Amino acid sequence: MNAEHTEKTNKTKGTDKTDKTENAENAGRTAGRTKIAIVTGAGSGIGRAVSVELLRAGWSVTLAGRRTETLEATAALAPGTPSLAVRTDVSRPEDVTALFDAVRERFGRLDLLFNNAGTFGPGGVPFEELPYDAWRHVVDTNLNGAFLCAQGAYRQMKEQDPRGGRIINNGSVSAHTPRPLSAPYTATKHALTGLTKSLSLDGRAHGIAVGQIDVGNAATDMTARMQTGALQANGETAPEPVMDVADVARTVRHMAELPLEANVQFATVLATAMPYVGRG
Repeated sequence: MNAEHTEKTNKTKGTDKTDKTENAENAGRTAGRTKIAIVTGAGSGIGRAVSVELLRAGWSVTLAGRRTETLEATAALAPGTPSLAVRTDVSRPEDVTALFDAVRERFGRLDLLFNNAGTFGPGGVPFEELPYDAWRHVVDTNLNGAFLCAQGAYRQMKEQDPRGGRIINNGSVSAHTPRPLSAPYTATKHALTGLTKSLSLDGRAHGIAVGQIDVGNAATDMTARMQTGALQANGETAPEPVMDVADVARTVRHMAELPLEANVQFATVLATAMPYVGRG
């Protein structure tokens, strides 16, 4: 197995739980059964925020990412909750296979895949100077990785009993409107929208709901530079507003906890005052 995995289950005293947490935990269970999720890119940013939100709501979450130590740091933010850390490079088919094998062995089923792992790539590089290796890295991570994980989830959800589940792909405002000098990232995010639509159609017969969340300027390490200055469509550099990443996590949880008879096909969550339409 190329993906090394470690189980992380922390325990805390019952007095640490509040009524709010207890109510949230109930939402992570269906008919007495704890829901099972995989979050890719769970070691930081949106993936970390969504993982913690789900864990605190009573889900059992498998944290997938390239560094075990950051996955364990994510798990530590929700003590007393069951999580499984699986070191995974989503661009490697053998890693993805090992990820789903580990989830099947530990939990026996899968209710949610949050397809979140991604990279922006070399920002600010003129298109004519963009190295092919840089293009390929973004495509392998953002698109091929999403395909591999979605395929693994689709197979599991189709075969399990009870059948079905949900896949939520992390798109971007760039799935609608590009930033300057962002061809690899923008191309993969547009392609991810096509993948979402296709899987949503194909999954109907198997009880698999597929949706996409498009995020704009959530406050993470990846967007830190935007607060000091980001290249705009008119060639100027200007700071951009951001929003709390926890607002993204709550939106994903809402999508995840709908009954399979209902689906948020596309949701756009962004900082209210950020440049968006035409990037203006």
